[in-house]
Amino acid sequence: MTVFLLLCLLLLFGAHRSLACPHLCSCQGAQVDCSSRSLTSASMPSSFPAGTTELRLHDNLLNTLPNGLLDDLTSLHFISLHGNPWICDCGILYLRAWLRRQPTGLVSHLGVNCSSPPSLRGRSVVYLTEDEMLESCHYWYCNLALASLGSLIGFVVVQATLLVALIIFLKKFERLSKEAKRTTEESFTAGDGHRENDYERLKDTSI
Repeated sequence: MTVFLLLCLLLLFGAHRSLACPHLCSCQGAQVDCSSRSLTSASMPSSFPAGTTELRLHDNLLNTLPNGLLDDLTSLHFISLHGNPWICDCGILYLRAWLRRQPTGLVSHLGVNCSSPPSLRGRSVVYLTEDEMLESCHYWYCNLALASLGSLIGFVVVQATLLVALIIFLKKFERLSKEAKRTTEESFTAGDGHRENDYERLKDTSI
């Protein structure tokens, strides 16, 4: 019985969250207005009510959309995305693919234009070609590869420095060990000589 009650509470809580109006947005029925709120890709709501029919995201500071953000909005028949500084690199792939899946009646692509890179500025996101997208992705991969290479070189330099320091320490330790061993042997040799001389003196005295 307790488990059943907990499941009911979780379902009710989940339903309440799915119907809740996102933070920084205003809602009127199934219409969600998040326009002109200075939203960035980082401050975007993580989800919208499942029954949303109209979604306004225009005139913000969005440069990309999180993957899967709009996939559950099956009742959507209007969305506005214009007036945002979209960056047409690998991060725009989800938005481009989503726009291309929409029916022709949902003119969601209007005004969704690239703000950067300069070579694509002003281009409509939905009409970008595969070659153009792959070219922009190459820059991202190159930057990642350069960053990884720099980190690897730094790691190798640190390891080499530690190895050199360890070799110097071992050589110094070996030299000190040899000196200590030689000093010990000389001490024993000197001690044996003194004992022999004492024995000779005692022997001469007894005679």
